[in-house]
Amino acid sequence: MKSRTKKIIGWSVVALIVVALVVGIILTDGMYTSSEDISDVMQDAVLHEENQVSIFGYNVNPGLVSAFVVTIILLAAAALIRIFAIPRFRLVPGKFQLAVESIVGWFDKLAKTNSPHRNSFLGAYIFGAGCYIFAGTLFELIGAAVVSTAGNSVALPAPLSDINGAIAMGFLSYFVILSGGIVSNGMRGVGRTLKDFSLPISMSFRLFGALLSGLLVTELVYYYIALSFVLPVIVGVLFTLLHALIQTYVLVMLTSLFYGEVSESHVKVPKEKKKKAKAVKVKQ
Repeated sequence: MKSRTKKIIGWSVVALIVVALVVGIILTDGMYTSSEDISDVMQDAVLHEENQVSIFGYNVNPGLVSAFVVTIILLAAAALIRIFAIPRFRLVPGKFQLAVESIVGWFDKLAKTNSPHRNSFLGAYIFGAGCYIFAGTLFELIGAAVVSTAGNSVALPAPLSDINGAIAMGFLSYFVILSGGIVSNGMRGVGRTLKDFSLPISMSFRLFGALLSGLLVTELVYYYIALSFVLPVIVGVLFTLLHALIQTYVLVMLTSLFYGEVSESHVKVPKEKKKKAKAVKVKQ
């Protein structure tokens, strides 16, 4: 009986909250007006022509500020883990050690699986890139605000929702792939990498499009008062978490696959050995 009574009370509270939200939406719908058209809001979310931020006298996109903040946070976290945590690692790992080793081991295994020939640098790069994409995407959930040059309060977005940040990440990954081809196969590796000239463009716009779509949907939900109760929390968190996981996995997987393909060594077989091999096959 007690458990049934608790369930009834719980569902009653939920129903009261929903009714209160509906009544609030109905009563306040005509009280709020936006000074900006929805098309202008969406356009500025992409181009950042109005809501820019001043840094050292230069007007930049808010995404650049986010990139600096995320980079500083990741470097500080890496330094603290290296100085204070890693020296205390034991043969029998604790929870934090197990979490760190599991994450590093997953990226290392991914690099070795897709690039068995050269994978030491690849593992380090995809680990760094994956952490940056994941942490940078989740950064927008913090909702840190800065004052734009126009005097408006602007929430800092994910660094890769800025087209410049997405292009930088795409081309950096492409240059890492190119370096693997050069080290392993010289000019032949360059040719094999350059034939996929559309790869950095596809990587860049895949990141930009995925993260921007979440930003635009959230902006759209916040714009209308009828949708701005509870729903933005669900939509914002859901889109952000999905994009953080999916885009991290997609970029590191593509990078490791193409790196492994171009870094695979191809040794020319001498003509004499080829003739002997053919002769052996004929005899057989």
